Amino acid sequence: MKTNDLILQTVTKVVLFIILVFAVFILNAGHHSPGGGFVGGLLTTSAFVLLSLAFGMETVQKAVPVNFRHVMALGLSIAFLCGIGATVLQYPFLTHAFGYVHLPLLGETELTTALIFDIGVYLTVTGATMTAILTIGEDR
Repeated sequence: MKTNDLILQTVTKVVLFIILVFAVFILNAGHHSPGGGFVGGLLTTSAFVLLSLAFGMETVQKAVPVNFRHVMALGLSIAFLCGIGATVLQYPFLTHAFGYVHLPLLGETELTTALIFDIGVYLTVTGATMTAILTIGEDR
């Protein structure tokens, strides 16, 4: 029997957006300050868990129709390729590069390979934790 949690559902609609925006901010800020892919991935997973608590597991699977095992594999591949790219260029494993470019709306912006690595970690953490949570949630 499903209960009608109107307050939880209403708050979830607002808080979900805030959590996901903060997760992207933490992901982007991770190579200069505390945060990064791991914390951003956990924040994203917490948003999906909140969504599943308010609306049910089926809603999460409809809202995010991806296989989280594939997301985890994609994240591992990105992180590994980012690390091995330096080796191909005869630098030590996981040596990162950075540069500055001028983007039309953002102005002078730093681009780093550490952000690519953090995106791989982000996808890996999100995929692994969501796979575990969905597996536990489906077990009755």
